[in-house]
Amino acid sequence: MSETPSPREIFQKLIDGIGAGRFTELAELYAEDAVVETVFEPVGPRRFEGRATLKERFAEVSASSPVELTPMNVVVRETDDAEVIVAEFDYRVHHRVTGQTFTSSNIQVLRVRDGLIVSSRDYHDHLALIVAGGGLPQLVAALEGKAG
Repeated sequence: MSETPSPREIFQKLIDGIGAGRFTELAELYAEDAVVETVFEPVGPRRFEGRATLKERFAEVSASSPVELTPMNVVVRETDDAEVIVAEFDYRVHHRVTGQTFTSSNIQVLRVRDGLIVSSRDYHDHLALIVAGGGLPQLVAALEGKAG
């Protein structure tokens, strides 16, 4: 009988998969009814519900992301709730289209139950990624359309 992976171990699998670009495998780390919130996403959905939705999202990222992400400076903090960890880390981001390389800071608050992520609140610097890709004019237009 194998031991259920800890929240720290599940996070490590998640960040290793992201760093290796294995996005299509990541949905398997989430519970069927998982909820992921991308708190700082400036436009578009900020809440994703269910493994099937996450699988679609990861497939989109895999097919269209112009960036390579290398995790670094990873610090995982355990909380007084055995299911919850807080992970602080940076990505070294290389944008394949613009050639820019920079560092982006991140925090994730994960709840892991029975070896699967049941919820995640993700605080990623989406704005840095948009700026690096030259997408600031499109972002401004999207935000102006949203306000109007």
